[in-house]
Amino acid sequence: MRWLWPLAMSPGWKIGVAVVLLAASQYHFWSRLSSGSVFAPEFPREIVILFNWAFGAILLLAVLQLLLDAGALAAALAKRRMVGIPDVARYALAGTAALLAAIGVANAVRVPPVKDVEIAVPGLPPRYDGYRVLQLTDLHISRLFPASWARRVVDHANATDVDLIVVTGDFIDGSVAMRRADVAPLRDLRAPDGVYAIPGNHEYFFRYPEWMRHLKGLGLRMLPNTHVVMARGEARLVLAGVTDLSAPEVGEVGPDLAAALAGAPAGVPVLLLDHQPKNARAAAARGVAVQLSGHTHGGMILGLDRLVARANGGFVSGRYDVDGMTLYVNNGTALWPGFALRLGRPSELTRITLRTQR
Repeated sequence: MRWLWPLAMSPGWKIGVAVVLLAASQYHFWSRLSSGSVFAPEFPREIVILFNWAFGAILLLAVLQLLLDAGALAAALAKRRMVGIPDVARYALAGTAALLAAIGVANAVRVPPVKDVEIAVPGLPPRYDGYRVLQLTDLHISRLFPASWARRVVDHANATDVDLIVVTGDFIDGSVAMRRADVAPLRDLRAPDGVYAIPGNHEYFFRYPEWMRHLKGLGLRMLPNTHVVMARGEARLVLAGVTDLSAPEVGEVGPDLAAALAGAPAGVPVLLLDHQPKNARAAAARGVAVQLSGHTHGGMILGLDRLVARANGGFVSGRYDVDGMTLYVNNGTALWPGFALRLGRPSELTRITLRTQR
């Protein structure tokens, strides 16, 4: 309303533009009609991309219009008279919003580059110095991130020459029936020490037990509130995983770190997979050395990340020292197809090299 109605445009054109904007703003409503879930827009990929661009442009335009109005109000107070906003400024806002949204969607749908991170681990045996782990997270395989995209991610992952691949949840958006073909490339993920994973919150939106069976069938070793002990000769490393905080909402078992670590050998560094980062302080208190998380998508947009951090215990992107434990929050391999924009918070394939702490 603040952007459109002041424009010097005929009423017919204004109504037409308003209808288009209103239709685009209801993207999530159309998504629910298409599949029964707001999380799984079942349109052709090109339509999903177009919706994300239009929806993103509307949100960005709203923010820019607020900034413009604030500037006009400040000018009016300074001059002690009303200040008009010319049409050219409003059209410039719309053009800027549309361009930023297009860049944001392009950043979101790409296959991400490899990001290298080194983490010093207290007590890491020398034989594990230089051990490399590839973290994938928030794949959100869907109509927006289909089989062709998943295939390229798998090929990139297999080319990283790591010892271990982990996936920290949110594999999909959609049921097994919807996504069976799209997730099939995950069967080909390969690493010498295997591919391990945990569920994210989105797996619980789409019949969690079915997805756990299907992902296991693809060769992924799931770690719901359990652990495995990795070995190199006499050297040991514990890899543990927990379920997601959202699990109890659908009658499933919630994250239980005590159960995940039960029977783990004492004095062995623990690498924990936890989809959401907000419980990191509790993990640190239990002696976990490194926690790998996702869920936040890095905040998606610079500035918005500050709000996302507040909802996730203060953690949103990158490395944190949490009471002596290293928490790494991955920006995500992809993100939810309901709001697929990235501006200043790029996606990543994260290759983590573990180092013995000197």
